[in-house]
Parts: sequence; structure tokens; C-alpha cells
Amino acid sequence: MSGIIGHSMYAILGGIAAEERKLPVCGIINRNYASYLCGAYLGCDVQTMPEATCVDTGKDVGYGTATLTKSPLTGGEVMPWSLKFEDQSYRPREIHRTFYGRAHVVFGWATQERQHTVPWDHLADYCAAVVQDAVDFYGPGERKLAYLFGWMAHIVGDSLIKSKQPGVDLNLLDGKYTPRNRPIQDLVTYHEIGAKELGINWTALLADLAETPVEPIQSHYMRVGKPRGELARMFPNAWAPHLSPLLKAVLAENRRYMTIRGPRLVKLYKLRKVGKGWHCDESLSQQAGGLSYAEMIAAAKKANFRHALWQMGEAIVKLYEDVIQRTPALQELDGMQTPSWSELAKRWKRQS
Repeated sequence: MSGIIGHSMYAILGGIAAEERKLPVCGIINRNYASYLCGAYLGCDVQTMPEATCVDTGKDVGYGTATLTKSPLTGGEVMPWSLKFEDQSYRPREIHRTFYGRAHVVFGWATQERQHTVPWDHLADYCAAVVQDAVDFYGPGERKLAYLFGWMAHIVGDSLIKSKQPGVDLNLLDGKYTPRNRPIQDLVTYHEIGAKELGINWTALLADLAETPVEPIQSHYMRVGKPRGELARMFPNAWAPHLSPLLKAVLAENRRYMTIRGPRLVKLYKLRKVGKGWHCDESLSQQAGGLSYAEMIAAAKKANFRHALWQMGEAIVKLYEDVIQRTPALQELDGMQTPSWSELAKRWKRQS
């Protein structure tokens, strides 16, 4: 589960764990929650764009880099989609090859650039340098910091679910990160855990996420901006400022397409009541090897899926703690915590 449902949930759980540990960034995350969740998805997955155009309707369809042979809207023909920028066209695969590793930092670099992969044990150093530069060069606002902690959650989530790093015990139908497992993980996360246990309104969450603005700090942490600050000092390699205009176009396209893709996902994941039971979309059942929704719930329970999500939250908050430990500017945020209503009631009770 590494799509938007998974990454949103990983970030949500990381935020809950941060609240439990009273980390000084909790206030910033909560006050800028949509940007936090946007960073947890679009902060890394730059391939969030159409793969094709439906010939029958003219609408953009699919998801960048995922092969599409027919339109999911009509079943008809599709034409390859490309990002038009200046005088050139870029297919999603080319965008992925150019920027994916730069966003994910510790994996995902194109073959000819793999020497730029940051070792896992230096990830906290990398993130702390970015946070310090955000404070030093990108103005006094909080939103960018929330976005950065979402970005960190994505890196950890992808690294663990894709087995780039250990830390998550999950063996569902045929492993941890497989096409058959994806519908089970997404549906159980969306309905059983997200909606029922955590009270998440996915329709609103996905809409808010897509409407957040592009954060200039993203060009910096992808080393596509002008080299400067702690990040340039500690990691002087891989800077490519000539790619900055193209990246800006990519990030704008990510948000444009997410406003289209979000409602489609909500529709795809919707359950329908049949008799006394709930049924999912037939395409998701087929992808999961013919399992019904009830069987998906049972499979997730047998595989201790919730425990795997707990492990993910623990790993994410560990990175948060390591980054805070390395960043004095974050440690000074303690006084910015918003008191609870019950705490205010005690402070402000009527004096006799």
C-alpha cells in the first residue's frame, strides 16, 4: 500500500504518534494538516499525472508510469499523455526517471544517478539540513514545515512497505508489496481503519490535499534549486538548478490531476450494500484474486495488518525525533504548543 490512501494513513499515524510523545512540531502539523498530508504524497510522487487520454471523452485517465491499454471510463481506446512544457513533451516515465530519486532521496534514482542515493543512516541528517534551510531562507510561515514532515513520512513509508528497509512485518496474500495485496490494504485502510476507527472523511481529505499550494522548499530538498545552506554544505552533489522550471510545471500538474483523480478514487473505493453484506468494486475484487470485501477484511486481520500500520507510525515518529534532535530551531517550538480546551478551562476558571 503505497498510493495516496496508504501514504496519507502513514502520515496520520505518524502524527498521532508525535502527539503521544508531545513532539514540538505537533502544533505546526495540526495547524497545517492539509499541507502535511500533501507533503506525504505529492511531496514525493512526482509521477502523479495522467498516463493517457480517453479517445471517446477526451478526459485524462490512468496514473503516470502505469501502463494503460484501454480507457477506465469507456473501455475504449486511449492515447499516450505527455506533459507539454515550453517546446517539449515529457511522458510520465521520463518525469519519473528525472525526479523520483531526488524526492525519495534514499532510493529510486535513475541508473546513471544512483551514486547520489543518500544512505539510510544519513537520512535524518539530510532532513534536518532541509528543515534548517527552510527556517533560514524560506520565510517565517509554518506551512512549509508541515509539508516537510509529510515528505519525511512518505520516505519512511515507501522504504518500509517496499522492503528497502526492515521494520514492517506483513505477509498478506503473497507478500508485502504486491498488486494482489494493494486493493486489500487500500480498502481496509479506507473503510475499516480510516472511516470507522479514526473518523476520516476521505472525500474532504483528498480534496483539501489537492488544493494546497506548491511549496518552494520542494525544489530545495530535491536539489533542483540553487545550492545553498546546510543542505548544499552537507550534500554538495547532485544539484541541478537547470531542472527547476520543469519541476515547477510538474508540481503544478500533480495538483491539477489530483483534483481529478481524488474523486475517482472515492468512487472506486465506495462499497455497496447487498443483502446483509458490503461489496466492493468488481475490479478491485478481481485484482485481489477474486476475494470478496469480507474476505479481504479477514485476510488483513489474519496478516496483522493493523500491527504493520503501527510499526509504520513508530518508524515515522522515530525519524521525526531524530530530525528534531538535530535541529535547534525545532526544539525551540515547545512554547508554540496549543493548550487543550480542558487545560484552558483550568487556567481560566472563574476566580471567587
